[in-house]
Amino acid sequence: MVVSFEYLVLRQVLQLIVLGLRGERTKEVEVLVLRHQLAVLRRQVKRLDLEPNDRAVLSALAGLLPRPRWATFLVTPATLLRWHRALIAQKWTYPRRRPGRPPVRSEIRALVLRLAKENPSWGHRRIQGELVGLGYRVAASTVGSILTKAGVGAAPRRSGPTWT
Repeated sequence: MVVSFEYLVLRQVLQLIVLGLRGERTKEVEVLVLRHQLAVLRRQVKRLDLEPNDRAVLSALAGLLPRPRWATFLVTPATLLRWHRALIAQKWTYPRRRPGRPPVRSEIRALVLRLAKENPSWGHRRIQGELVGLGYRVAASTVGSILTKAGVGAAPRRSGPTWT
């Protein structure tokens, strides 16, 4: 996008140089033709679909013209200001994050299930304590929810009924 914008700016600068070399009468005729084309297009098109490069060029040219001449633009001054606000908001916003807690890593999830399988008498609090000893910070409730989602029951009943 940067390269296409630079190309567009270079093209506009070259057109201004060529325009400066033309005669005054030629410029006036061209302005009249362009104004007529603009009037025809305004009658036909209800809503413009401008690309970001078009918006940048219009904004840059708006800075060169005095405010009373802004009526010649296809868009209103409020639209130019809205584009500027959107550009600033796009540049200075932080990346969006999902709300809530971050998901538990699959490595920790696999380790919890492995500990529960190899040690059927351990409950979720004991597994959480072992994970803390290994250097993983996980809440006991998180370990409990991992075991519940995996279909692993409470600690004493994991290996089967204890009363038989």
